[in-house]
Amino acid sequence: MAQVSINSDYSEWASSTDAGERARLLQSPCVDMAPKSEGEASPGEPDRGTTSTLGAVFIVVNACLGAGLLNFPAAFSTAGGVAAGIALQMGMLVFIISGLVILAYCSQASNERTYQEVVWAVCGKLTGVLCEVAIAVYTFGTCIAFLIIIGDQQDKIIAVMAKEPEGASGGPWYTDRKFTISLTAFLFILPLSIPREIGFQKYARFGGPNPAWADRGSDQRQLESRFCFLSVVGTWYVTAIIIIKYIWPDKEMRPGDILTRPASWMAVFNAMPTICFGFQCHVSSVPVFNSMRQPEIKTWGGVVTAAMVIALAVYMGTGICGFLTFGAAVDPDVLRSYPSEDVAVAVARAFIILSVLTSYPILHFCGRAVVEGLWLRYKGMPVEEDVGRERRRRVLQTLVWFLLTLLLALFIPDIGKVISVIGGLAACFIFVFPGLCLIQAKLSEMEEVKPASWWALVSYGVLLVTLGAFIFGQTTANAIFVDLLA
Repeated sequence: MAQVSINSDYSEWASSTDAGERARLLQSPCVDMAPKSEGEASPGEPDRGTTSTLGAVFIVVNACLGAGLLNFPAAFSTAGGVAAGIALQMGMLVFIISGLVILAYCSQASNERTYQEVVWAVCGKLTGVLCEVAIAVYTFGTCIAFLIIIGDQQDKIIAVMAKEPEGASGGPWYTDRKFTISLTAFLFILPLSIPREIGFQKYARFGGPNPAWADRGSDQRQLESRFCFLSVVGTWYVTAIIIIKYIWPDKEMRPGDILTRPASWMAVFNAMPTICFGFQCHVSSVPVFNSMRQPEIKTWGGVVTAAMVIALAVYMGTGICGFLTFGAAVDPDVLRSYPSEDVAVAVARAFIILSVLTSYPILHFCGRAVVEGLWLRYKGMPVEEDVGRERRRRVLQTLVWFLLTLLLALFIPDIGKVISVIGGLAACFIFVFPGLCLIQAKLSEMEEVKPASWWALVSYGVLLVTLGAFIFGQTTANAIFVDLLA
């Protein structure tokens, strides 16, 4: 059996070698897994999580499905129709699943439990820093998309409450989109974002677990399970409504042109950001894998395959039926294409608003933790020696993050423009970083004679990196020069 020697030197940038001092970010809210520490398990006995195989499938599906669902009908339109959209998703699914398996393999080899820690340990400082910066930018962009989604749904709900005709403008100041987004953000999102820890999610924190948290673990796990259940049910409800409205459409809905083929190959690639954004659960997957009772690669392969098939069914149902209902006229946020007075769709809008209101603080917390970790490493300050200034720095970071995302959300018209930018970063999490980890892990194996399987895996890692770099470059350039500067 080949020996693997993984770089795990975290002393660079004067950072602490204690893994508990590094932020454990983007862990799924349903994962019940304490940070690893010395003495948790007997010598030679691996740590065991509490998540069953079926529970892991549920968590991965929950991490995968989200706000990107609303943009899938528009992605089918961009790709050039149903056939192109299905072919694109099916082709990418192989790479998406393999990336999840690669991350689990590298997590075992490096004995790290979060995405960015695996990248740090396997690929070294430079790639680890790039990964953390990418996570910060990705979470920042996703927060902008969340605020835009809130505005999209509120516009329709307020139009019904104010009895405004469809498409009317010039209403009272208190129904203005900028005012309603700002009011909702200041009343609900900002108060949830300032605390050091998110009370209803309790992600792992700098400096180790909170002792008070251990005392109420049972109630907390029940709350987390209910939140995850509500989130998944809300997502499936949106999909069900879109399918039902396609089968039994309202009389006033008239579809636009139904495309049957892509205008060009470039148009197909322009749909990739939405697909990458929708299926990106890789950053959350490493904690999920390590929370399993039997964290084995073969079992994990079955888990992620089942989860991705479920997610594929939901995304395809939404994308196909939403696109066929409205054709090329579909809005980047598909729920905006439906009449404001539709009660069933209004319930779907309420589900989306509730999900986004609770998701923004989580994503902000994760991004803020990355920024905090980078800052402490740059300054060479262990967490324990910087407690006095932590509160002021946290409040400042939160206010800057919140105000910038709010300002950008007020002046960016639709989620499609944001997803086109952050979708390229999602491609990095799906393709580039797993590919680099696979290459480095195989290069670290101490074998004099490399078998054919070794060369095949290294070649596959190169393919992942090349494909991910191409998707990132093409979609980012298109987003900047076509969407943002148009």
